[in-house]
Amino acid sequence: MKFISTRGGTPPTSLSAALVAGLAPDGGLYVPDALPRYGQADFDGANTLAEVASHLLAPFFADDPLAADLATICAEAFAFEAPLKPTRIDGCAVLELFHGPTAAFKDFGARFLAACMQRLRKPDDAPLTIVVATSGDTGAAVAAAFHRRPGLRVVILYPDGRVSPRQAHQLGCFGDNVRALRVAGSFDDCQRLAKQALGDTTLQARLPLSSANSISLGRLLPQMTYHAHAALTHTRRHGAPLNLIVPTGNLGNAFAAILARACGLPIGQIALATNANAVLPDFFAGADYAPQASIATLANAMDVGAPSNFERLRWLYPDAAQLRQTFLAESVDDATIRTVIARGEADYGETFCPHTACAIAVFERLRARGIGGDWAIAATAHPAKFDQVVEPLLGHAVAVPPALAELLARPAQAEPIDAEYTAFVRALH
Repeated sequence: MKFISTRGGTPPTSLSAALVAGLAPDGGLYVPDALPRYGQADFDGANTLAEVASHLLAPFFADDPLAADLATICAEAFAFEAPLKPTRIDGCAVLELFHGPTAAFKDFGARFLAACMQRLRKPDDAPLTIVVATSGDTGAAVAAAFHRRPGLRVVILYPDGRVSPRQAHQLGCFGDNVRALRVAGSFDDCQRLAKQALGDTTLQARLPLSSANSISLGRLLPQMTYHAHAALTHTRRHGAPLNLIVPTGNLGNAFAAILARACGLPIGQIALATNANAVLPDFFAGADYAPQASIATLANAMDVGAPSNFERLRWLYPDAAQLRQTFLAESVDDATIRTVIARGEADYGETFCPHTACAIAVFERLRARGIGGDWAIAATAHPAKFDQVVEPLLGHAVAVPPALAELLARPAQAEPIDAEYTAFVRALH
């Protein structure tokens, strides 16, 4: 399979080349030149996440040097579970995506990408710098996945003061080949700096760069897996497609679910849950797509005013009217997030992080409108990462997973920089 740019100005390229480049030369995002189509029977005998991933991703890796290692890469990346757990509310299950080393869904994609990139390295290659802008969880997942991998270094950009204290600690606790930069600005500033560097051919000539944000195919493609696995699990048990509600900021996780459905996986309706950054809900309500400056919310990992993967969504659905009819997107304010978290244990038997709470709020709105069916809520991060928000609302402490506790016990350090490109370039050297 070959991969093309969403902007149409880049010749078709191999998966390996697209992974290394991160961003297409014309500034667009890489997408497959065709989509495979599956039936449920194609996954007979594939029960684990790694097995589903190997089947699902094989066509995307066809004719690429990485194809021979795909099963091993999947086994490395999907070494922990993503259980689909029923809640106390009929028709509502939680897809727990936070059992990885940094307690967030992004561990899956980051580990997959790191495994691919390591195999693409040659002994005489110049060191490659992975640039990652993060609104909270991406940076730690990428740092953990690439930590101490030879020939690869990671530079993390995050908005100073706009991630939770525990997220900030994770970002700065790795050291070695990982550097954390706390930017005096918003996530949008961090994303702008990262994209500018990736598109800077002069900089790339002396300092090879790649991306590990959700713009990377190496993040996007594997994230299809847990949506597919959950849908297959549900359909095998109940004989009906599984509907999904996905919290979203940069639209990567949600687009992975959309892409899996486009490939024929038994996924029903897909709803997007955002925080008060309402660019996507406004578009789906009929407004023109209009990126805005992001605002700070309790669900900080979704504080995105210009979601990068919208470009991929428009590639898949070029007709805006059809796109608006196909999906639902709703915005959830901080007051509602607090309310959902405060009653989550009593109503659902679950403790929710602020991002997952957004999806629960959307589920409740759908039920109030009389929309039935079985829904899975993508639980994107462990609530212990947001203790300063969650614990006062619950009235008790939230147990910290062992892997997260180990990271929090390390010393942490991040370097301050201005939200200016020249400052970022200086920091890269």
